[in-house]
Amino acid sequence: FSVDGDPRLDDFALGLTGKVRPRVGLLATASGDAGRILDAFYAAFRGERADAMHVPLFGRQRGDLRERLLGNDLIYVTGGSTANLLALWRLHGVDAIVREAWERGVVLVGVSAGACCLFEGCVTDSFGPSLSALDDGLGLLPGSFCPHYEHPRRRPRYRQLVGEGFAPGLALDDGVALHFVDDVVKEAMSTRDDVRAVRVHRDNGQVQEDALEVRRL
Repeated sequence: FSVDGDPRLDDFALGLTGKVRPRVGLLATASGDAGRILDAFYAAFRGERADAMHVPLFGRQRGDLRERLLGNDLIYVTGGSTANLLALWRLHGVDAIVREAWERGVVLVGVSAGACCLFEGCVTDSFGPSLSALDDGLGLLPGSFCPHYEHPRRRPRYRQLVGEGFAPGLALDDGVALHFVDDVVKEAMSTRDDVRAVRVHRDNGQVQEDALEVRRL
């Protein structure tokens, strides 16, 4: 919902809950709880499709964070600044709540920074225009992650970092989603053609890419 108007990836995520009208919560911390993201979220999920709510950390409303988040069947985490997201989550204890939600089987969906934070590490522009390695993610998913892999600077920078000893991991072009069951990749999928999902790793001192098959929705 925050990337384009195609509902199929969102429909897939909703289907994972097994509920006819699932409870869907939004954490838009990485974008500063931006109004445009909230508007797009409620436009996509309010009504018969889902029971939607968001949990702000900027201008916080009353209510227990743990109770509000764990009451959902699905939690969306939007893009923005990965470093800011992690700092605020840890300040408010949201990191522990998200981990508890994951352990309980709540479906987690992360876009860009919202996906980066779930891994052990990631490539991020949180610290300025130069892409940097961030190695203190939540660690729900193993290894590192690089979103926006088709962008000109992302692929060479991620390969450089992995070659220098950064944790190997996964990289996705925009429009590709990975479905994890627990912490294992089940499949990659997209509503688009000509997009990539790859594993990036070192083999005998050389950086290698292994392509994942991307199922067309």
